[in-house]
Amino acid sequence: MAQKGKNIVLGVTGSIAAYKAADLTSQLSKLGHEVHVVMTGDAQEFITPLTLKVLSRQPVTTDLYDEKQNWHPGHIELADNADLLVVAPATANVIAKFAHGLADDTLSAIHLATLAPVLIAPAMNGKMWLHDATQQNVKTLKERKVSFVGPENGMLACGYEGIGRLWPVEGIVEEIESLLKK
Repeated sequence: MAQKGKNIVLGVTGSIAAYKAADLTSQLSKLGHEVHVVMTGDAQEFITPLTLKVLSRQPVTTDLYDEKQNWHPGHIELADNADLLVVAPATANVIAKFAHGLADDTLSAIHLATLAPVLIAPAMNGKMWLHDATQQNVKTLKERKVSFVGPENGMLACGYEGIGRLWPVEGIVEEIESLLKK
Protein backbone atom coordinates (compact mmCIF):
# COMPACT_ATOMS: atom_id res chain seq x y z
CA MET A 1 0.00 0.00 0.00
CA ALA A 2 1.32 3.43 -0.95
CA GLN A 3 2.43 5.94 1.65
CA LYS A 4 -0.20 8.58 0.92
CA GLY A 5 0.54 12.24 0.65
CA LYS A 6 4.33 12.13 0.34
CA ASN A 7 6.04 15.07 -1.30
CA ILE A 8 8.27 13.92 -4.17
CA VAL A 9 10.53 16.22 -6.15
CA LEU A 10 11.09 14.59 -9.55
CA GLY A 11 14.10 15.81 -11.48
CA VAL A 12 14.02 15.21 -15.23
CA THR A 13 17.23 15.60 -17.21
CA GLY A 14 18.21 15.64 -20.89
CA SER A 15 17.97 12.01 -21.94
CA ILE A 16 15.80 10.49 -24.64
CA ALA A 17 14.22 8.59 -21.73
CA ALA A 18 12.78 11.89 -20.45
CA TYR A 19 9.47 10.98 -22.06
CA LYS A 20 9.13 8.20 -19.48
CA ALA A 21 8.92 10.88 -16.78
CA ALA A 22 5.32 11.39 -17.91
CA ASP A 23 4.41 7.81 -16.99
CA LEU A 24 6.37 8.06 -13.72
CA THR A 25 4.64 11.32 -12.80
CA SER A 26 1.23 9.84 -13.61
CA GLN A 27 1.82 6.67 -11.59
CA LEU A 28 3.11 8.55 -8.55
CA SER A 29 0.19 10.99 -8.67
CA LYS A 30 -2.29 8.11 -8.89
CA LEU A 31 -0.70 6.63 -5.77
CA GLY A 32 -1.60 9.84 -3.94
CA HIS A 33 1.82 11.48 -3.89
CA GLU A 34 2.35 15.18 -4.53
CA VAL A 35 4.83 15.35 -7.41
CA HIS A 36 6.82 18.51 -8.06
CA VAL A 37 8.68 18.23 -11.35
CA VAL A 38 11.95 20.07 -11.91
CA MET A 39 13.25 20.01 -15.49
CA THR A 40 16.69 20.88 -16.76
CA GLY A 41 16.96 22.92 -19.94
CA ASP A 42 18.10 19.83 -21.83
CA ALA A 43 15.09 17.82 -20.61
CA GLN A 44 12.81 20.39 -22.23
CA GLU A 45 14.27 19.41 -25.61
CA PHE A 46 12.67 15.97 -25.17
CA ILE A 47 9.37 16.63 -23.33
CA THR A 48 7.42 19.78 -22.57
CA PRO A 49 6.78 21.12 -19.09
CA LEU A 50 3.07 21.32 -19.92
CA THR A 51 2.78 17.53 -20.15
CA LEU A 52 4.27 17.10 -16.69
CA LYS A 53 2.28 20.01 -15.27
CA VAL A 54 -0.99 18.41 -16.35
CA LEU A 55 -0.01 14.96 -15.04
CA SER A 56 1.31 16.26 -11.70
CA ARG A 57 -1.31 18.99 -11.26
CA GLN A 58 1.56 21.16 -10.01
CA PRO A 59 3.66 23.93 -11.54
CA VAL A 60 6.81 22.61 -13.23
CA THR A 61 10.06 24.31 -12.26
CA THR A 62 12.35 25.00 -15.20
CA ASP A 63 14.41 27.99 -14.15
CA LEU A 64 16.32 28.77 -10.97
CA TYR A 65 15.37 32.44 -11.27
CA ASP A 66 11.66 32.04 -12.02
CA GLU A 67 10.44 33.00 -8.54
CA LYS A 68 6.92 34.20 -9.32
CA GLN A 69 5.16 32.21 -6.58
CA ASN A 70 6.28 34.35 -3.63
CA TRP A 71 9.32 35.93 -1.98
CA HIS A 72 10.70 32.61 -0.72
CA PRO A 73 13.18 31.03 -3.18
CA GLY A 74 11.25 28.25 -4.89
CA HIS A 75 14.16 25.84 -5.09
CA ILE A 76 14.75 26.12 -1.33
CA GLU A 77 11.06 25.58 -0.63
CA LEU A 78 11.06 22.45 -2.81
CA ALA A 79 14.21 21.20 -1.10
CA ASP A 80 12.80 21.87 2.38
CA ASN A 81 9.46 20.18 1.72
CA ALA A 82 10.71 17.10 -0.14
CA ASP A 83 10.22 13.67 1.38
CA LEU A 84 12.27 12.26 -1.51
CA LEU A 85 14.27 13.67 -4.42
CA VAL A 86 14.10 11.39 -7.46
CA VAL A 87 16.04 12.00 -10.68
CA ALA A 88 14.68 9.94 -13.57
CA PRO A 89 16.21 9.92 -16.06
CA ALA A 90 19.58 11.01 -14.72
CA THR A 91 22.31 11.84 -17.21
CA ALA A 92 26.05 11.50 -16.66
CA ASN A 93 26.10 15.30 -16.46
CA VAL A 94 23.71 15.58 -13.51
CA ILE A 95 25.40 12.67 -11.71
CA ALA A 96 28.71 14.54 -12.06
CA LYS A 97 27.15 17.79 -10.82
CA PHE A 98 25.72 16.05 -7.77
CA ALA A 99 29.00 14.25 -7.01
CA HIS A 100 31.02 17.47 -7.24
CA GLY A 101 28.54 19.71 -5.43
CA LEU A 102 27.78 22.00 -8.36
CA ALA A 103 24.62 24.08 -8.20
CA ASP A 104 24.35 25.89 -11.52
CA ASP A 105 20.74 24.97 -12.24
CA THR A 106 17.57 24.42 -10.25
CA LEU A 107 17.88 20.65 -9.93
CA SER A 108 21.47 20.66 -8.71
CA ALA A 109 20.69 23.53 -6.30
CA ILE A 110 17.78 21.53 -4.86
CA HIS A 111 20.06 18.52 -4.48
CA LEU A 112 22.52 20.56 -2.41
CA ALA A 113 19.77 22.14 -0.32
CA THR A 114 17.65 19.10 0.54
CA LEU A 115 18.00 16.82 3.52
CA ALA A 116 15.63 14.31 1.91
CA PRO A 117 16.82 10.93 0.63
CA VAL A 118 17.87 10.89 -3.04
CA LEU A 119 17.12 8.24 -5.66
CA ILE A 120 18.85 8.34 -9.04
CA ALA A 121 17.71 6.35 -12.10
CA PRO A 122 20.48 6.70 -14.70
CA ALA A 123 19.89 6.63 -18.46
CA MET A 124 22.72 7.16 -20.94
CA ASN A 125 24.91 5.54 -23.55
CA GLY A 126 26.63 2.46 -22.13
CA LYS A 127 30.11 3.86 -22.77
CA MET A 128 29.19 6.95 -20.77
CA TRP A 129 27.82 4.83 -17.92
CA LEU A 130 30.91 2.60 -17.83
CA HIS A 131 33.40 5.47 -18.10
CA ASP A 132 35.72 5.70 -15.10
CA ALA A 133 34.59 9.26 -14.35
CA THR A 134 30.91 8.30 -14.20
CA GLN A 135 31.64 5.22 -12.10
CA GLN A 136 33.70 7.31 -9.67
CA ASN A 137 30.87 9.85 -9.43
CA VAL A 138 28.38 7.04 -8.71
CA LYS A 139 30.71 5.64 -6.04
CA THR A 140 31.00 9.09 -4.45
CA LEU A 141 27.23 9.51 -4.35
CA LYS A 142 26.66 6.01 -2.95
CA GLU A 143 29.14 6.83 -0.18
CA ARG A 144 26.86 9.80 0.60
CA LYS A 145 23.90 7.41 0.91
CA VAL A 146 22.35 8.28 -2.47
CA SER A 147 20.33 5.33 -3.82
CA PHE A 148 20.47 4.13 -7.42
CA VAL A 149 18.09 2.03 -9.47
CA GLY A 150 19.47 0.81 -12.80
CA PRO A 151 20.46 1.25 -15.48
CA GLU A 152 19.43 -1.93 -17.27
CA ASN A 153 20.70 -3.71 -20.35
CA GLY A 154 18.89 -3.50 -23.68
CA MET A 155 18.67 -1.61 -26.94
CA LEU A 156 19.74 2.01 -26.48
CA ALA A 157 18.42 5.00 -28.42
CA CYS A 158 21.90 5.52 -29.92
CA GLY A 159 21.60 2.16 -31.69
CA TYR A 160 23.94 0.23 -29.38
CA GLU A 161 22.84 -2.68 -27.26
CA GLY A 162 24.08 -2.85 -23.69
CA ILE A 163 23.81 -1.20 -20.31
CA GLY A 164 22.36 2.29 -20.07
CA ARG A 165 18.58 2.00 -20.41
CA LEU A 166 16.37 3.66 -17.82
CA TRP A 167 15.09 1.13 -15.30
CA PRO A 168 11.43 0.23 -16.02
CA VAL A 169 9.05 2.84 -14.62
CA GLU A 170 7.23 0.23 -12.52
CA GLY A 171 10.55 -0.72 -10.90
CA ILE A 172 11.36 2.93 -10.18
CA VAL A 173 7.94 3.32 -8.53
CA GLU A 174 8.60 0.22 -6.41
CA GLU A 175 11.96 1.64 -5.28
CA ILE A 176 10.34 4.99 -4.46
CA GLU A 177 7.65 3.28 -2.38
CA SER A 178 10.32 1.28 -0.56
CA LEU A 179 12.40 4.38 0.22
CA LEU A 180 9.35 6.29 1.45
CA LYS A 181 8.60 3.54 3.97
CA LYS A 182 12.02 3.90 5.62
